[in-house]
Amino acid sequence: MNLTQAHYQRRRLESHVENRTVYTLQTAELNVYETHLHAEKVELAFGDTVLASMLRGKKVMHLRDNSFDFFPGESVVLPPGELMRIDFPEASTENPTQCLALTMAGEKINQVVDHLNESNPRAEEHDAWRFTDYNFHFTNDIAVNQIIGRMIFLFTENHPSKDLFADFMLKELIVRLMQSEARHLLLEQTDNLLHQSRLAFVIHFIREHLHDPLSIEMLSKKACMSQTHFFRCFKNELGISPVDFINAERIKLAKTLLRNPVKSINDICYACGFNNASYFNKIFKRMTGVTPSEYRQQELQRHSAE
Repeated sequence: MNLTQAHYQRRRLESHVENRTVYTLQTAELNVYETHLHAEKVELAFGDTVLASMLRGKKVMHLRDNSFDFFPGESVVLPPGELMRIDFPEASTENPTQCLALTMAGEKINQVVDHLNESNPRAEEHDAWRFTDYNFHFTNDIAVNQIIGRMIFLFTENHPSKDLFADFMLKELIVRLMQSEARHLLLEQTDNLLHQSRLAFVIHFIREHLHDPLSIEMLSKKACMSQTHFFRCFKNELGISPVDFINAERIKLAKTLLRNPVKSINDICYACGFNNASYFNKIFKRMTGVTPSEYRQQELQRHSAE
């Protein structure tokens, strides 16, 4: 993801460490930070909720008791007042680090949360939508990446209606961030949520029965929901349909099995719950960009090179 030409025309390099260019609209503020020198323990905090997203280079983030490498394509959501201590181990004039920080007004976040709870309530009545109040580090999905790119363009362009345009994008971003967090919790803490969430129970069931036939009718019964309600709740909270999720989990299993050169691709196809080799090849290539045999060859070459 690149910064716009309009940004480079406007920005002024006044500092070699976390040089800041700011764009302010009614309900949000976009800060673009650039660092051209190695630096450590640079402190930064914001008064509002902030989405920090890496654009170029590498940072090491220190948040409370948690530290992690921060790369392009990743973001972190931080509550108001959260202190960041940042290292820039690779920053240089030739390879500057670039990061954006989008602050969002609490009032706007609350409006979107309330609207989402009214229009698209979560599967469990006791578990309403809420915006995270802790540090949430994640890899951007395609939708979030596209919104961030569009926000950069909107904030840096000179358009009389950009406040209106940005407001639409901000609402979508807030919703997608909440869905990303909900999806992360359901997928990463499935076993801990089995007795609290019907969707977590279904996800666990799917993972334990990938080799078996799975239908929406069966899964909706496991969730004690009608098929229509189950499909809506599943897609609302995970961002994908049950069928797409099942296929993704089966392909994940297939990738693991393909690393074993002894197993035939046909055997792997059926072991992962696919009953048609042609369909397996089609789904695998759509999700990975290569065929199962090409993936196996790549893995064997990578393993032999290590």
